[in-house]
Amino acid sequence: MAIRRSVVKQRGLPSVVQLLLSPTPAQADALANAVRVCNQAATFVSRLAWQQHTFTVLELHRLAYYPARAHLPELGAQAAVRAIARVAGAYANRRASKKRAHIFRPLGAISYDARLMSWSRDTRTVSLWTPTGRVHVSYAGRQEDLKALDTLPIGEADLICRRGMWLLQVAVTLPKPAVREPVNGFLGVDQGVANLAVTSDGVVLPGPVLTGTIGGNHHARALRERRHRQRQRLQEKGTSSARRVLRRLSGREHRMMTDVNHQISTYVVREAERTGRGIALEDLQGIRGRVRAHRLQRRTIHSWAFAQMIDFTSYKAARAGVALLLVDPAYTSQACPRCGCVARENRPARGRFVCTGCGLAGHADHIAARNIATRGAAGWAAVNQPHATGLPSARRDRESKPPASAGGS
Repeated sequence: MAIRRSVVKQRGLPSVVQLLLSPTPAQADALANAVRVCNQAATFVSRLAWQQHTFTVLELHRLAYYPARAHLPELGAQAAVRAIARVAGAYANRRASKKRAHIFRPLGAISYDARLMSWSRDTRTVSLWTPTGRVHVSYAGRQEDLKALDTLPIGEADLICRRGMWLLQVAVTLPKPAVREPVNGFLGVDQGVANLAVTSDGVVLPGPVLTGTIGGNHHARALRERRHRQRQRLQEKGTSSARRVLRRLSGREHRMMTDVNHQISTYVVREAERTGRGIALEDLQGIRGRVRAHRLQRRTIHSWAFAQMIDFTSYKAARAGVALLLVDPAYTSQACPRCGCVARENRPARGRFVCTGCGLAGHADHIAARNIATRGAAGWAAVNQPHATGLPSARRDRESKPPASAGGS
């Protein structure tokens, strides 16, 4: 049984705070110029990387640094370094599926590091690099975000222009709490398309336990279908007013599903923390490539935001010190949690489970969540099994690795 443990490798937990910048008209023009220049440089480097089939950061730096500086004389040295890193990151995970060079949008977000920005917390201003010189822009944000910015280590930041507003999304490092032992077992969560999430306690999410505006899974699907039909009508119409409405509606469905995933993940983590349990989720990596769906179902499958829900649950569990495991999803909806019988005949209908061995019946998603919880408990026991050295296996493996060599022989 494949078990993947969610591990944060940093000393602390990464988080992001969002700030609203208030530039003057001249500063806004300078920031827009910086965004255009950095994206032009990234596109130039991307085409060069695609032609030479060079995608690692070090080799791409040797190949493209000086040509990029010569192609765009106003590009700074560190801005060129960040553009090369963006290109390497763009090709890191999707290089095999790409058919042409990656093109960066002219006004896409650009990244700043410590050499491109500096902070003045007393005056609430940030100094940002632009091709025409540094600009000192005032910023504002939520009280908790400003407090995190004042007290926590700061990493890189993304400069974003969204509908005329300038935003700065800053990475900060939170202190990492110790993971508590799941003394009461695991809370299993089954993810699906018809029901976004069903827990091993039998709770269907979204549902009455959530306080948001989405009443349930049927409500969420109806809203998404309505948005899809609305976009189709406007795109077929093609007038300037239709395009204006499309711009106004852009991102609305994405924001809705992001909010729903936040609510689901928050409920799951709080429930596991309250009951002294860990969280077990299915490892759904690569499922879109494995599942063969009818063409009428492809849009639904490919718009399934399961990865986002897993990411949200992972970082919230890490913040709360709740154990989280990703387990093998194979046959979770066809296996009986009572007698262990695995058969396709156990699923006479999509949402119905009836065991052919012992007769156990119930909702298929609830049965799958119970199996996931059982696999989570078994996986945790395997990862933390005792050893003759007196250390759990996970800690033993970590401490048995030889230290990295500090120099050559």
